[in-house]
Amino acid sequence: MDVEITPTRKITILGLDKRSVNNIVWCATTYGVNRLYWIGGYLLCVEVYEKSFEHEIKKQEFPISQICYAEFPKYEKLYEVDKSLQIPIVNVSDMKIFKSILKAILDKEKEDPPKPTDK
Repeated sequence: MDVEITPTRKITILGLDKRSVNNIVWCATTYGVNRLYWIGGYLLCVEVYEKSFEHEIKKQEFPISQICYAEFPKYEKLYEVDKSLQIPIVNVSDMKIFKSILKAILDKEKEDPPKPTDK
């Protein structure tokens, strides 16, 4: 058996917005996103289209159409959006791909600080 590990060479993020936690979780639940991601004190909502996976397999490059992020200091497994509506949050702090994404987000934020949003 031959096993080859071929990590993604490049990730391209086409849209990036810093938003409030409330806006991210409401948008995610109404848009049909089934989970959010937590890493290093940040909450991420990652929008990826099916074609992105095909592109990654062919070219080892992964396009992400949109990432929204917010400061979220403490990890929680579930976030209650409304009394009867919760969204799971996955702790991805030990995953290389998400570490690289967060670093790119924070580097971008330093060079081009986002405008203040409502809380």
